Amino acid sequence: MTFLTSYFPIQSPTLIFFVVLMIILFAPIIMGKLRIPHIIGMVLAGMIIGEHGLNILVRDSSFELFGKVGLLYIMFLAGLEMDLESVKKNSKRFLIFGLLTCLVPLFMTYAMSRGILGYSHSASFLLGCIMASNTLIAYPIISRYGLQRDSSVMLSVGSSMLSLFLALMMLAALSAAYDEDTGAVFWILFLLKFVVFVTLLVWSIPKLARYFLRRYSDAVMQYIFVLAVMFLSAALSETVGVEGIVGAFLSGLILNRYIPHVSPLMNRIEFIGNALFIPYFLIGVGMLINVQTLFEGSRMLWIVTLIAFIGTFGKAVAAYLSSLLFRLPKSAGNMMFGLTCAHAAGAIAMVMVGMHLEVSPGVYLVNDEILNGVVIMILITCIISTLMTQHASQQIILANRQAAADNTADSVDDEKIMLCVKYMEIAPQLLELAIMVRNEQLKRDMVALNVVYDDEKSAKHREQGLRLLEQLEQRAAASDIALQTQVRLSSNIANGIKHAFREFGASEIIMGMHVHTDVNPKFWGMFIQSLYNGLNRQIILSRFVQPLNTLRRIQVVVPSRAEFEPGFHRWLERLSRMAHNLDCRIQFHGRNESLELIRQYVNNHHPSVRAEYTYMAHWNELPKLAATIHDDHMFVVITARKGTISYKSALERLPNELQQHFSGKNLIILFPDQYGDAKEESMTFTAAQHQEESSVYDFILRWIYKNSKKVKH
Repeated sequence: MTFLTSYFPIQSPTLIFFVVLMIILFAPIIMGKLRIPHIIGMVLAGMIIGEHGLNILVRDSSFELFGKVGLLYIMFLAGLEMDLESVKKNSKRFLIFGLLTCLVPLFMTYAMSRGILGYSHSASFLLGCIMASNTLIAYPIISRYGLQRDSSVMLSVGSSMLSLFLALMMLAALSAAYDEDTGAVFWILFLLKFVVFVTLLVWSIPKLARYFLRRYSDAVMQYIFVLAVMFLSAALSETVGVEGIVGAFLSGLILNRYIPHVSPLMNRIEFIGNALFIPYFLIGVGMLINVQTLFEGSRMLWIVTLIAFIGTFGKAVAAYLSSLLFRLPKSAGNMMFGLTCAHAAGAIAMVMVGMHLEVSPGVYLVNDEILNGVVIMILITCIISTLMTQHASQQIILANRQAAADNTADSVDDEKIMLCVKYMEIAPQLLELAIMVRNEQLKRDMVALNVVYDDEKSAKHREQGLRLLEQLEQRAAASDIALQTQVRLSSNIANGIKHAFREFGASEIIMGMHVHTDVNPKFWGMFIQSLYNGLNRQIILSRFVQPLNTLRRIQVVVPSRAEFEPGFHRWLERLSRMAHNLDCRIQFHGRNESLELIRQYVNNHHPSVRAEYTYMAHWNELPKLAATIHDDHMFVVITARKGTISYKSALERLPNELQQHFSGKNLIILFPDQYGDAKEESMTFTAAQHQEESSVYDFILRWIYKNSKKVKH
């Protein structure tokens, strides 16, 4: 045994990293068998291997570094995954819950410390500040259950930041009381620096994000850029005099709308954080805990019990009182309590500040008794937090599933999106668009199709198509989406797409718009017109000028009577999802009858979407909208096929109007489901199977118009 102990603690960086990876690997497996949240396993493992346990590892600079990164990562993810529109709508709730979860534990802990433990005013106030703050240590559980945008979760995250900020301010005031050099000037300068800091972030980060994300699509570069913004914000925050987690959280909030939560970039951010940095932080917290202090005497046990119980009880009172005030279900109260009752790095940081505050010569505000009590309290509150958060998550998931089952009992979503791709330049953008409009909860796979002309160059083009689809499949895998792929030979592109559409049982098609060439100058190209006339399901034609995640507004033009088409709710659902995932505004232009139904649907199914409704009397007003479409807008035209309810003769001018007034703009042309499925394969003498892009009458009218202008001149 003595021989083995000579090798501990481990000094080799390689072996240290190996031990940490083994903990990250096996802790979830062991805790899963014990039906205990794996986060507790990380903390317990840190206790066992730390210097207060088996002394296998020392909490060296690597744990300091990765632990700091992990804590920043937790707060950054919390800001990144918040639903900002819901935050704006519930700002009063955030303020009320934030004040309650800060002040209730503060006063209860202060009263307990003064009345029962007999601590001084300053020591009691410091303990109150520690219990007023909290660390979102159980947030990874929320990510695993996909509840980041649940109202109770967002309330907890927002209130955690507010309570932490208030606690840090009160701690700064306590420190200032022991420093003769601080006074009114100190606080004025501090507030001024903080306001300048926030203003700088709000002004500069959006500009940097738009510039960088528009120009660089490389996955590694985008990820490094996001991390750089997070760390710079945290560093500036510390320079101002506030904890770095405040800056990390603010940077996450500001970048929120530029990183959609269904995007591959978001997937990478979450994956790396949850796989490495956050577990490192949790293990480091465990290494600080010394359970042996509990056996030093009955007073130590009594102190730990009082601090943990009173502080946690105060958080529970604040959470359940807030849930009653806001009329939220019991599961929401459980979630709010679970997320806000844990204490970790913030508590350690505050205790360390107290250890350096000299009350009298050689006597410091925080002694070993308070330090050990706080450290053991961290373990207890982490266990309570993870157990309660997991329980509440399961309750909310079950309630949501029941509600979803009730809402969709009479309707089945047949969503299965097909991408028709040919060029590598736009294929990734089409995939991103499909990810934005798909139903994430259905977990359906998508189809990527490349149709090749069956001619003498078919072998070469087929090989190119296979390489394209392979790259697209890798991009889809980065977002955890299964992508079926097929390269299809056909003598007619439109027929090849239609046959594949039916074979895969697809519900809709997303494809890029035709790019004009000298060979074929027509607006629709060689086969798109044949496709939308021969297939009565939803077809989305798109043209991108800049990345989707930099869009600020979606402008949708809706023809009159569009609400009577079978595909009305399908395209409205897709565009609402797109606006929600991009966190941008969506503006509908159309008749009042159509707009009222759109308003009802959006309010009922997507209440967080920022929708606007503008009356447009006639389709002839379409060119006037060109002045309102900016480079960072997406212009969406809901059109119709000839002979359908919402079709009008003015739609025949659509190609010319789009070329003349909307060239160089982000554009989507959407053909909704029409006629229904039964007539999709029908062929009658009276219903033409092919429509020309322009008729002979259009040609005659253009000829007369040109000659009349010549006569005038």
